Amino acid sequence: MARMSLRNQGLFPCEAEVARRLSQTPTEWSAKAKILERDGLPKVDPLMGGRPWPAVQAYFLRRYGLSTVQAIPPDGMENLDVL
Repeated sequence: MARMSLRNQGLFPCEAEVARRLSQTPTEWSAKAKILERDGLPKVDPLMGGRPWPAVQAYFLRRYGLSTVQAIPPDGMENLDVL
């Protein structure tokens, strides 16, 4: 069995790996992702360089009526000085 690259594992897989996991070609996924982002698909996290995979899964579960839980994107840096 071929070893998966580290970029394909974990919580923030690259777009090619997201496409593979969703049975899409990278080209198909790129076009579809732009449309699905308007409907709530998590965007690529600029710091981590990938989409949070659990949030992608949650998006599709909600899309097909299999879950009512909503993932909330980060709203910015935390300011603990206000406590």
